[in-house]
Amino acid sequence: MKFRTKLTLIMLALIGVSVLGSGLIAADKMQKAHLESLEELLLREIHIILHTVPWRGEGTREERIRHFSEIAGTLKSKAEARVTFIDGDGTVLGDSDHAAQDMDNHFDRPEIREARETGSFGTARRYSSTEQADMFYVAVPVVRDGNIAGYLRLSQSLAQIQAHIRRLWSYLVTGLVLLYAAAGLIGYRVAQGVTKPLDHVTQAAKRIARLDYSARVAVKRRDEFGELALSINRMAASLEDQLARIRENEARMKNVLDHMITGVILIAPDGRISMMNPSASAMLGMAGRQWSGQLYREALQHVELAHLIREGLDKHEHVRGETAVYFPDERVLEVQIVPLDADGENRAGAIVVLHDITDLRRLERMRSEFVANVSHELKTPIAAVKGFAETLIAGAMDDRETARSFLQIIHDESSRLDRLIADLLELSKVESRRVPLRFSPVHLHPFMEQVVHMMKPEADKKRISLTMRVPPELYLEADEDRLRQVLINLVSNAVAYTPEGGRVTITAEHVESGDADKVRISVADTGIGIPKKDLPRIFERFYRVDKARSRSSGGTGLGLSIVKHLVELHRGSIRVDSELGLGSTFTIELPLIQ
Repeated sequence: MKFRTKLTLIMLALIGVSVLGSGLIAADKMQKAHLESLEELLLREIHIILHTVPWRGEGTREERIRHFSEIAGTLKSKAEARVTFIDGDGTVLGDSDHAAQDMDNHFDRPEIREARETGSFGTARRYSSTEQADMFYVAVPVVRDGNIAGYLRLSQSLAQIQAHIRRLWSYLVTGLVLLYAAAGLIGYRVAQGVTKPLDHVTQAAKRIARLDYSARVAVKRRDEFGELALSINRMAASLEDQLARIRENEARMKNVLDHMITGVILIAPDGRISMMNPSASAMLGMAGRQWSGQLYREALQHVELAHLIREGLDKHEHVRGETAVYFPDERVLEVQIVPLDADGENRAGAIVVLHDITDLRRLERMRSEFVANVSHELKTPIAAVKGFAETLIAGAMDDRETARSFLQIIHDESSRLDRLIADLLELSKVESRRVPLRFSPVHLHPFMEQVVHMMKPEADKKRISLTMRVPPELYLEADEDRLRQVLINLVSNAVAYTPEGGRVTITAEHVESGDADKVRISVADTGIGIPKKDLPRIFERFYRVDKARSRSSGGTGLGLSIVKHLVELHRGSIRVDSELGLGSTFTIELPLIQ
């Protein structure tokens, strides 16, 4: 039941009780007033009758009954009441309405007894079986010589009084109905005026409970409801601001997590995955939402990773380790398990942080290999120089031809050692990008002619055909010295690894690309070729397909690594295509304009 209905019913109940109580009091007062007036009237008439009508005490009982019955019949019309004469012993001597001899003895009637006891008068109200109605009786004793000779009683029906009371009640009921109608209408309007602001507040509170913090209470009052509405509106505005900040922080946090290169996984206390950022999904090959809500033991198909997570959850402490994954790619991951505390005691799961350290481990391996290769490359010429020097000191100096041969070997090894150190310094500068590039337009046709001219004597020694095919109008923006270093290195390698009578061809062409125009330069030979398994590592430092033959050719194993870094400094790319025994082709693509 609505509050306005309850309030209206309460108002109607209060009005009804008030009117009903007033009616009962008024009816009682009215009845008492009528009875008092009737009592006074009957007493007055009794005294008048007693002063005007002599009391006859002589004669037989029959004479006295006849006498008093005639008087009672005569007085009824005058007094407008029932008149009864009663002897001192209670015998009825005369009655205006009934035969006296047929009536019972009235000695013990309440009004007679009261009149006898008080000596003044007695009253009673009761139902008369003779009159078949409610009657009001007033009796006065008749005193003769100090003794009660009899009683004069007047009685009158209460029908008139009851009729008045019934009319009063009909007026009260009619008034109460009309008052109810008016009070119901007015009360409903008043209750509506009181509860309508509450309805607005309730509707706004329901919308706020449904997280609709834009709800406002449209109540413009200055009473308590106005204060309540203002408080609700302020609360909603505050919650709306807080929700906006929370959503903004969530969006910012999601944006950060989505763009982190570090993988992050949130494990709930029950072991289920509740969050995983895209980097972690990519690292573990779990793209999409297939992990949501699953147990980490079932979702993560990596035994070592699951073991580390279980260890972190069981020990409830920071756990760090490394694991290798092989799907979707072979990776080395650094795993850190950070437990979370809800309130300092209860566990709230853990955060799993994944770092892809594949490149770091590869660089560490390359550094280790580089150190080993440098040591090996330096050890060979140093050992040769030291060995032949010791031989000379031991007495070989006396043999002129032997000494000359040994000194030539020492000279050659020291020259190779010098070239190796020079290449190491050059590679270090290139890798650290401390090589300043001076870009300028390079006319490729005469530039290539210079390169061919420089390499021509070396090619002629092996009767290798060295040719070029370059459009005469082709230009390229590049660092001319560094570009010459790249091409000389590639052509020198092609000549060195091509058997006698072979061919080395240099070509250049303009290539139209979607983002920018490029120039493609190729150095192709008909040499020994490179095995397929060695192609991915051909640009690594000190990597040689045939180490013995490479040293005999005078190479340091750093040339192609330097070439690759110089091409990348020009924002270009280099690749190699080769077939074993048929030759190799190194292709460089550089932007036409830097």
